[in-house]
Amino acid sequence: MKKYKAYCFDLDGTVYRGKKGIDSAIRFIHQLEEEQLDYFFVTNNSSKTPEQLQKVLADIGIDTPANRIYSSALATAKYVVQHFKEAKIFMIGSDGIRTALEAEGLDLVDTDEARPDVVVMGIDRTIDYMKLVKASLALQTGAKLIGTNEDIRFPSELGFIPGNGSFVNLVANVAQVEPVFVGKPSPVMLEVIQQEYGFEKEEMVMIGDNYDTDILCGIRFGCDTIHVNTGVVKTEIVLQKDQKPTYCIEEL
Repeated sequence: MKKYKAYCFDLDGTVYRGKKGIDSAIRFIHQLEEEQLDYFFVTNNSSKTPEQLQKVLADIGIDTPANRIYSSALATAKYVVQHFKEAKIFMIGSDGIRTALEAEGLDLVDTDEARPDVVVMGIDRTIDYMKLVKASLALQTGAKLIGTNEDIRFPSELGFIPGNGSFVNLVANVAQVEPVFVGKPSPVMLEVIQQEYGFEKEEMVMIGDNYDTDILCGIRFGCDTIHVNTGVVKTEIVLQKDQKPTYCIEEL
């Protein structure tokens, strides 16, 4: 395997499962630090701010600056500003997406106060039936639907649990609309890293456990990819795909 200048890691299923770190990944990242090679975290997790994710990583033994963490919440907020800057936004989500939207100066409303122009959905672990009702009704009166990511499920230390894509698809099916997804497999976050640090695509590699998000993100961006067999999609399934990763490995 060639040596890259920028190693871009998914988090859930690649670096940790739930609150438990994946030992081989942690050792590999420490090795990159020793060799003074750049690494970044590119995550579809929209529930946490970069600072909160920084603490999660610190808890499993990885000390990294917050500016090396790129989340779908940040990418989604930038997308909304570009396309719906003056819109009224109804949001379902957690600290990560709320903080990112507020930082961009966007107008967040409840459907009881105003008719929203856009529904933005990130993972919400306190989601209830009425939030789904409000989103579904807003979409039926013309609001656009934007999801931070389309992950149907993700691994925890106990097993697989529902991801944001499951909830976005639920309200999209009710309202009969097509959602726009911003996180991986969209290459937006890799493009931002390239622009900010000046890497060539051949100097970068995307590493992840989920073919449909991580690996397709790297393929669409145009860099090498490494599938690691520690999370959502198993190697035998990945090897059946038409567009295969550059490498398939058991663990880092």
